Amino acid sequence: MSQSNPLKDRIELLRRLGVRYVSMEGQEPVVSGENPIPETPTLPSRPPSPMVEGESVAAPLGQTTSRVLSPEPTHRPQWLSATPESVQAMELIAFDQDICRCQKCPLGQTRKNFVFGMGNPLAEVMFVGEAPGADEDAQGLPFVGRAGQLLTKIIQSTNTWKREEVFICNVLKCRPPGNRTPLPEEVDQCRPYLEEQIQIIKPKLIMALGASAAQALLRTKDSVGKLRNKWHDFNGVPLRVTYHPAALLRFDGYKKDVWEDMKELTRKYVEMIPKNI
Repeated sequence: MSQSNPLKDRIELLRRLGVRYVSMEGQEPVVSGENPIPETPTLPSRPPSPMVEGESVAAPLGQTTSRVLSPEPTHRPQWLSATPESVQAMELIAFDQDICRCQKCPLGQTRKNFVFGMGNPLAEVMFVGEAPGADEDAQGLPFVGRAGQLLTKIIQSTNTWKREEVFICNVLKCRPPGNRTPLPEEVDQCRPYLEEQIQIIKPKLIMALGASAAQALLRTKDSVGKLRNKWHDFNGVPLRVTYHPAALLRFDGYKKDVWEDMKELTRKYVEMIPKNI
């Protein structure tokens, strides 16, 4: 198996970001192009939302966007639980900056904060929920309320991962008013953002939390009860479905099912770890 070349990966990332020339004169690289790297690398702070009239929104996925970032960012967003030194971290930071002012659906006008996600950009496991709630909307971070505290206990219950070692996000990046169920058109607008996050992080496993997350990822209308107890495929990544932590707060009987789902997730993860011969 070929080993990753950090320099090659970095140059490829710069090329994708629109940089056309890189000169290695002296000790520091000199970069030129349509999107040059600043001499003192910093990332701009997140702009307020909703978007001020006249500002531009992120380009659609698949099109070239102007992501200006440093090969070694000095800015560490609150949601990032690992040092931003990997290609995945730089891409996630830039992607967050691209989409954090999104106004593609009315939720952009009612949110307090855009909730990108939270965790390790090199995470091997991703947990995907439905949408931000009131606490998440206030803090700009996913799963920080009562359901989030329970999710932390669920993640750490198998002694396999700590919360900061995984990546947690939602299908929707903005809170629906009154915490109502996401509308199909809202899911359609936000699903590409989630898919891009998964593509950047490249997790080994995904756990869908609740019906909205499972239905969005698998493009189905089946219930959690139908989707549990089996492995699904999301673009080559094994995906498991369980109940949302908020459901456990309402119905204690789901806890046993979630525990079984977490044990299966752990079993699959251990099975995928290369064995030393």
